[in-house]
Amino acid sequence: MDDKTLIAKRVALEFKDGDLANLGIGLPTLVARYLPAGIDVFFQSENGIIGMQALPEDGAASADLTDAGGSPIGAIPGAASFDSAMSFGLIRGGHLDVTVLGGLQVDEEGHLANWMVPGKMVPGMGGAMDLVSGAKRVIVAMTHTAKGEPKILKRCTLPLTAVRRVDLVVTEMAVIEPTDRGLVLREVAPGRSVAEVVEATAAELIVPPDVGTMPVTA
Repeated sequence: MDDKTLIAKRVALEFKDGDLANLGIGLPTLVARYLPAGIDVFFQSENGIIGMQALPEDGAASADLTDAGGSPIGAIPGAASFDSAMSFGLIRGGHLDVTVLGGLQVDEEGHLANWMVPGKMVPGMGGAMDLVSGAKRVIVAMTHTAKGEPKILKRCTLPLTAVRRVDLVVTEMAVIEPTDRGLVLREVAPGRSVAEVVEATAAELIVPPDVGTMPVTA
């Protein structure tokens, strides 16, 4: 199993039946493929849809139905479409149960930086600021390191997406929960050790005596 699939499968276990959820561009979009059986989640996109799903078949792509990143999507029966003002009203109004976002950095206080890519022109942070501030639960799905350098730091060196603390960080190595006390190591991935995770993390981790093994969907 590759790293991104492992992360997506673990994040999928965090959803509850009936959740209204937003998936960020990139790795987070994979999460929708791995929902446990019997769990129905309504996926929302900032550009104005509730009820999006993967394309049902080849050749079904339409330029009129895309996610926020411009990728073609499908829609479940009963899906709703609306303008971006309504969409961001849902986000800013606290109606989203959960959002899953990619991350460039997370710090010891649980702050996320995910919108400015060093050395690259980007159009802006898009909906990330609103999602981190407005969703009831924020999960960061990202690789633990980038080119061998830790992405979980004492302090973010990139601009923060929001000053709100995120609720959970899932990487290919571990599940980490930001708390008032700091970053708590909850689980390590199969085949990984606590020592490996600590070595790959620049922030201080609180390591309880009962660190679990990361479960994933089949």
